Order: sequence, then structure tokens, then C-alpha cells
Amino acid sequence: LFGGEPVQTLIPDVYIRRGQDGGWNVELNSDTLPRVLVNSRYYARVSRPNAGNGADKQTKTYLSECLNSANWLVKSLDQRAQTILKVATEIVRQQDGFLRHGVSHLKPPNLRAVAEAIEMHESTVSRVTSNKTMATPRGIFELKYFFSSHLATAEGGTCSATAIRSMIKKLVEAEPPNKPISDSKIA
Repeated sequence: LFGGEPVQTLIPDVYIRRGQDGGWNVELNSDTLPRVLVNSRYYARVSRPNAGNGADKQTKTYLSECLNSANWLVKSLDQRAQTILKVATEIVRQQDGFLRHGVSHLKPPNLRAVAEAIEMHESTVSRVTSNKTMATPRGIFELKYFFSSHLATAEGGTCSATAIRSMIKKLVEAEPPNKPISDSKIA
């Protein structure tokens, strides 16, 4: 009655599932990956000189360039899928605590740490994580979610800003309504 717009369903690009060995299985969602197929039989048929198509040298050159472009595109899409898988696998490796125990165990990795771990450039990791989502046992998250800012702890370490917000939320929800915790005590 109040809106006629279709509901947009969020389809994850990567699935994370608990493995039988207690680890995590990282799997690409093949439904979200673009597909390009090259029909080699058709190429062979149209590029034959006696195919009745008058395939001269210029036509053969053009067809060869088209085939090379198509093969390059297929290879590039496969490489992109493998890069997404590498990045997701590294995020899962670094965020094991989050996957097992929740947002309060979210670590504050940065793009550089993931890029170094998978031996790729930071800008590549940034591009790969843009507009990509991961289905985890904790819900569906954008890959960028795992690169939250971090704050220094009193002990000299670092903690994810998202984890800190989660801890503050738990404190506020648990406080007695007639005696709220002061901001300085929360800090």
C-alpha cells in the first residue's frame, strides 16, 4: 500500500562456510561473475579460406584480432575472480575471531596488510573490495567493512573502531535505566 518498488535482494559475491575441519571454506558465487565464452569451432569455420565466405587476408586478420581480444577478456575475468578469492581468503584468515565470536573480535587490518599478504598492490585490493559482499555466518558484509579504522589501546596495541562501537553499544544496553554509565567511565 505504501510503495510499489521492487525489493532489491543482496546477492553475495563470496560465501564463507565452516569446514568439517573447523576452518573456513571460501567460495566465489559463480552467479555474480560475468561469463564470456569463445566459440572456437565458429571461429575455425568462418576463418577457413574455402568456407564460401571469401575470407581474404584482411578478414582473417580481423577475425584473429577479435579472437585474441575475446581470449584476453576471458583470461582477465578469470584473473579477476582469482584475485577476489585471494583477497576474501586473506580477510577470512585475518578475521577468524570475528567469524567465530562476533564483531567485538573484529581486527583492524588495512589494505596494505592484505595486499602484502597476497603479494598484490594496495590499489588492486581496494578495487577488488569495492561493491563486493561476503556472506558469513555472522551475516552479509561488504568486503570494505573489514577494513575499518583502528584506534590505539592503552596497552599499545590497536583495536577496530567497529569493535569498539560494538562494545560501547553492549555497555549502554546493559546499563540500568535509572543509573546510566558516565561517558568518562565508558571511555
